[in-house]
Amino acid sequence: MAGSTADLLPQELRILVAVAESGGFSAAGAALGLTQSAVSHSVRGSEVKVGAVLFERGRAGAAPTPAGERAVALARRILRMYEVLGAEVRSAGRGAAEGVLRIAAFRSAALHLLPPALERLTARHPGIRPEVRVVREIGAGTAGEVAAGRADLGIATLGGSQEVPPGLLTGVLAQEAYRLVHPAGHPDPKGLPLMDWDENCGSYTRSWWRAQDWIPRATVTAEDDAMVLTMVGRGLGMAIMPELSLREATEAVGITDLGPGGPVRQVGYVTTAELASSLAVRALIRELRSSRG
Repeated sequence: MAGSTADLLPQELRILVAVAESGGFSAAGAALGLTQSAVSHSVRGSEVKVGAVLFERGRAGAAPTPAGERAVALARRILRMYEVLGAEVRSAGRGAAEGVLRIAAFRSAALHLLPPALERLTARHPGIRPEVRVVREIGAGTAGEVAAGRADLGIATLGGSQEVPPGLLTGVLAQEAYRLVHPAGHPDPKGLPLMDWDENCGSYTRSWWRAQDWIPRATVTAEDDAMVLTMVGRGLGMAIMPELSLREATEAVGITDLGPGGPVRQVGYVTTAELASSLAVRALIRELRSSRG
């Protein structure tokens, strides 16, 4: 099979995305108001044009191949640019951005970093309609949502064990020190059981932890950082947590500095090369930088 991806039409891209998201040709057809045969014919044509099999067909439906996953991600991003084009043209010369702005953020960033930035953003650009989704920083995380075309901008942890997908643009917004968190007033916090959560697995703490002989193996793993903080406040253990997560700490929680050698993580934004120059994304990045002073 051989051809040119430039030949793919917007409707063909929409069909690829619909098949991937619905898991089958019939379901995609129903979502788009097309027949199953029309969807199947379109997918076969797209495969010929790009020169690769994009979906594995079976009784259970259709699942993207590795080539299909990449094609669907790019299809979402291209279709998104069609939407942004209209908003950008309408905003030209006025300096005020408009339209939907899709944001993916991990929980503590969505709670504490985003709200003040969005408050200022929407005051300056009333036509912007933010859509925020909380995404766990596990596996592909927020950067993966941007790469897959499901978000225009992600707030992510940068520089850790999880690499940002190639082709994305990043920028650092803040550096956060980790702290030792323990029940307030406890006489020996370092002797308590260690509590952890899944999103912390790839964090900057790991290499530092390995060099500390006082840190035990985690005996309790919680769903998220808020749950860890609650359990620490109830005297069930100690934890090592970044500053954003500690915004919700109560008087029941004691916070101790880990010193100049303690771990630090970078929190930043991730976006695509094509959206980085859009008015809405640029405006949000400015407000996020302003939020951190």
